[in-house]
Amino acid sequence: MTSKPQRPARPADQVGSVERDGVTIAYRVYNSTAVGPTVMFLPTWSIVPSRIWKAQVPYLAKHFRVVTFDGRGSGRSSAPAGASAYADSEFVADTLAVLAATGTGTCVLVSLSRGVPWALQVAHELPDQVLGVVCIGSAAGLVPAQEERIRWSWNERHDTTDGWAKYNKHYWTEGGYDDFLRFFFAQMFPEPHSSKQLEDAVGWGHEISPERLVDTEAARQDRVPGVPSLSCPVLVVHGSDDKIRPLAEGIALADQTNGSLVTVEGGGHAPNARDPVLVNRLLKDFVSGVTPPQPVRRTWVRALNRPKRVLYLSSPIGLGHARRDLAIARELRVRNPGLEIDWLAQHPVTRVLADAGETVHPASAYLLNESSHIEFEADEHDLHAFQAIRRMDEILVANFLTFTDVVDDRHYDLVIGDEAWDVDYFLHENPELKKYAYAWLTDFVGWLPLPDGGPAEAALTADYNAEMLEQRARFRRLRDRSIFIGDPDDIVADTFGPGLPSIRSWTSQNFDFTGYITGFDPSETADRPALRARLGYPPDAKLCLVTVGGSGVGTALLQRVLDAIPLARHTIPDLQFIVVTGPRIAPSTLPSMPGATIHGYLPNLHHHLAAADVAITQGGLTTCMELTAARVPFIYVPLQHHFEQTFHVPARLNRHNAGHLLPYSACTPTTLAETLAKLLITDVDYLPVPTTATQTAAALLTDLL
Repeated sequence: MTSKPQRPARPADQVGSVERDGVTIAYRVYNSTAVGPTVMFLPTWSIVPSRIWKAQVPYLAKHFRVVTFDGRGSGRSSAPAGASAYADSEFVADTLAVLAATGTGTCVLVSLSRGVPWALQVAHELPDQVLGVVCIGSAAGLVPAQEERIRWSWNERHDTTDGWAKYNKHYWTEGGYDDFLRFFFAQMFPEPHSSKQLEDAVGWGHEISPERLVDTEAARQDRVPGVPSLSCPVLVVHGSDDKIRPLAEGIALADQTNGSLVTVEGGGHAPNARDPVLVNRLLKDFVSGVTPPQPVRRTWVRALNRPKRVLYLSSPIGLGHARRDLAIARELRVRNPGLEIDWLAQHPVTRVLADAGETVHPASAYLLNESSHIEFEADEHDLHAFQAIRRMDEILVANFLTFTDVVDDRHYDLVIGDEAWDVDYFLHENPELKKYAYAWLTDFVGWLPLPDGGPAEAALTADYNAEMLEQRARFRRLRDRSIFIGDPDDIVADTFGPGLPSIRSWTSQNFDFTGYITGFDPSETADRPALRARLGYPPDAKLCLVTVGGSGVGTALLQRVLDAIPLARHTIPDLQFIVVTGPRIAPSTLPSMPGATIHGYLPNLHHHLAAADVAITQGGLTTCMELTAARVPFIYVPLQHHFEQTFHVPARLNRHNAGHLLPYSACTPTTLAETLAKLLITDVDYLPVPTTATQTAAALLTDLL
């Protein structure tokens, strides 16, 4: 699969530019109609563009008008030649020009590293307009740099390229630029498990030429350190382990501006990227604090007067989560009369919840859509799921913070997260935010590398697994229940990585097991003739049901199946195809075909699956296990490069002796027709799927209520 560029999680309302002395400065405006002060994120060193603020923009733009702009030399802005073009005064003038061009009134300036002096100068020049300044990882030059840095001259040639000797204009322009970037950003992100931040930053660093970066550094050599007089509040955020500028720099800046100081113990130079939840909450509180207060009306309910209340988070990546979660919710209500359940969910899960008459929390409208991201990441029946989730980082940050807004606003006795990756990860990174019972549900454990990913992907997946193991060992109290939807024997036999434990043994020690939850009562489909009659299918027809799940990544497989229908019907003349596109693929995008009926979303798809004689599906676990429970023979076609569908799902289906795995590359008309014909005359011998798993899960969760 070819790597895709990471697209912004939230598009700008306005994209524009302003020109100064022949230099174009590109800006973006978000939530342009918001009332109140604007949050302006200033550029930093031109080694990175304004995307360095990607973890801040979506969430802050939920609450405020936000403006970002690429500093000269970076992103979509011009890259003029010569050191004079990158003087501090030019960046200050660019900021003033963007403020004017965007019609920005009162504002709070947020700055990072080299952008800090520019923000302070703008605040000095616009005392009535700038309400406050946030300075992260300040590089204002108020104290000397670390000794290991200042011993190496930036201008002179050295007889070594070790360590900070790489910070040298000759090395940058004579072949060492990539090596320098990797070294520099490793210093910028000294926190363990920072692979994604490092990957992003190195990629951004290659967007500016080494010659232009030399110009930016040459301009800095003439900087005169100092802090202008200010009348507005200042917030300084600095990491104790900052290897670019020492903590003493942040302390000095706070002292000289009479500002507040937040020290990130163990943090590096860019906590906005590595600890975005902390930084975003600090920013929201700071901006709110410098804004005239608005009247607030709230209700506080005494503890014993509160109804029992659950917030349910159901993963939107696959509709199977929604069906099993609805089944658990219904059983929870049976066991806990009067229980109130709110759902924080996205499309297509909201479609299922609406049909079921459930209460979707209004804040769901603010969630950034994960299914849309997955569809963007996919190629032709090809989805590198591990990398797609890594590149979903800014979406996960924003959605977690929407979640925190919800639980800050209303009391919940229990939060249930069915593969809610954002909540589970960031709660472990910010454990002080937990104030409710919390249960984690999943049907697989462990990131696994694909063979063609080589050593690099093996190292990345092991690092992600190691971080999870460390989080769980340190903060076992965060999950009041870890529930595996299945049995211990359903877990793959692999390890989490070199030197890490067995996935099966670790999961067995750390999870409760329910057996697989299909989300429906087997009695619903037990009488097959009656089921067919109820669904309007002829009693004697041979039916092949085709479905590709709840996301929009299955179009290519649907087309392959449609191409095979003429040959399949020639081989099996009375075979009828029921093709279900799901809620995110429009049936009108597929060609009509004799012998095939094309549907969009079917609310009770499991009934249609149980009525079929044979089925073809994508490699998602839910549909495969529904077919297993219904004892219907089926072909499943895993998405290429999807580690769960490549390893975890086949391991479980093999244990159940269920399904016929067909690689996408083998999905020719001939192979599909021949396989369907064979399955239609083959008796199934599946391992039974438990029928009491929903009750088991509900009992485990009721203990927390």
